[in-house]
Amino acid sequence: MKLRKAIELYVAWRQSHGARFETSACVLRQFGRTFPEQTGCDGVTRGETCRFLAGSGPLTRARANRYGALAGFYAYAISRGYAARTPLPAAEDEPRQPPPALPYVFSRAELERLFACIGNSFRHGWRLDGDTFRTFLLLLYGAGLRRSEALQLSTNDVDVSDAVLTVRNTKFFKNRLVPVTPRLADALRAYAALRVERPLPAGTASTFLAYRDGTPVCPGTAHDAFSRLLATAGIGQRDDGRRAPCLHSLRHSAAVHRVTAWYREGADVQRLLPALSTWLGHANLEGTKVYLSMTPELLQQASVRFDDYVNGASHE
Repeated sequence: MKLRKAIELYVAWRQSHGARFETSACVLRQFGRTFPEQTGCDGVTRGETCRFLAGSGPLTRARANRYGALAGFYAYAISRGYAARTPLPAAEDEPRQPPPALPYVFSRAELERLFACIGNSFRHGWRLDGDTFRTFLLLLYGAGLRRSEALQLSTNDVDVSDAVLTVRNTKFFKNRLVPVTPRLADALRAYAALRVERPLPAGTASTFLAYRDGTPVCPGTAHDAFSRLLATAGIGQRDDGRRAPCLHSLRHSAAVHRVTAWYREGADVQRLLPALSTWLGHANLEGTKVYLSMTPELLQQASVRFDDYVNGASHE
């Protein structure tokens, strides 16, 4: 069977079983476009596959992602008789992938600068205004939402009376309720009053965050706007090996700041971590661990807690 056709069959099969399979589908289609349209599944050599895996830059975790996508595809293709063999190198021969870079965590001073600069960054915005973008960032940091979750909220999903958000069709195909603080509820209430003055193309099912004409905010627009805001605030990538700051960094920051506050308050952090996991919409605690990168402040609070424990035990 032709490689490109088999790839489309595999993508459709994975998605029909409930997987979003968006990133891997892009990898596989890119792989298919590497070869002439008439190339069959068995027409790919190991050398060609290795060149695709290597890419054109330094070794990153993206190589492991490409390998995983291709391994799944060829297992499917062989099981269906579309291919007789896999052109992938053995897994044990693959280079050891570098450890993931730690996420960027904004300091509270940086967050203050970001929000203070919104007015200047959106002074001439004709579609995306400062009020909408400020509310968007507050949802990412104050409610710990993913970018897509915030942009997909409808006006029905934002209950400012009970201070709760209904987040639908999340990363794990579930809905969840997210309570918000009184301060964030006040900000959402103020934006809701502004939102009803704008067009509602789908009635109350229209997106809560919208351009001036009432249409939904595009992810690309939000990304570009945040890049401009970072430049205005003078916040850039540090030289400490962490990832560059991005919209998702606000969600990381929310989790780290919450745990730091618990440590400072003397709370039972281990008991509260499942609540944090639920708040973030994770399927389990493993998904939450990646958000708890050790910032100097978090390390200090953990160290203080450990010292208190040791000193207490030594006096018993």
